[in-house]
Amino acid sequence: MIGTDQPPAPFGALLRHFADLRDGTHGDARSRREKEELFAAAVNFLDQYARLVLEESDAYLLALTGDHSATGVRRGVGGLTARWMLSWPEQRNADLPPLTLLAHYGWTFHHPHLRGVTVGEWPLNVFSETDAAAELPTLRSIVAADIHNLVFQRDYRIVPATVR
Repeated sequence: MIGTDQPPAPFGALLRHFADLRDGTHGDARSRREKEELFAAAVNFLDQYARLVLEESDAYLLALTGDHSATGVRRGVGGLTARWMLSWPEQRNADLPPLTLLAHYGWTFHHPHLRGVTVGEWPLNVFSETDAAAELPTLRSIVAADIHNLVFQRDYRIVPATVR
């Protein structure tokens, strides 16, 4: 309700994100090492929710034809990443990328972000199980926008639920 002390979750996350930029922190962390530790913890907190969103997408959109995978935290040329992916036959046959939830903390970034395969960036301010649960609508929105964009790149027939 407007007028309460607490903004809705997405706005609260943005305000924390902007405060981090202002203060040079991420949560309570200041050093890169501390921020990387928080990133790894955020990935662990998010894991069940990212997997849930991809399972829902598989069930409701892909007629349970999807293959799920997750990488955990990886260190690469661009920084730290963690991916949760969902691929399916029609998407592969159309030579499109899988639905992907990507948590990333680039080497030049002040703090980590969350994105999809075609959409992004969202602040990744997850420091607890409660924070991770609050990201569920954002994770669903990322995946929904991504599958819409993949359909836009090809056509609706890549979504099994529309043709079965």
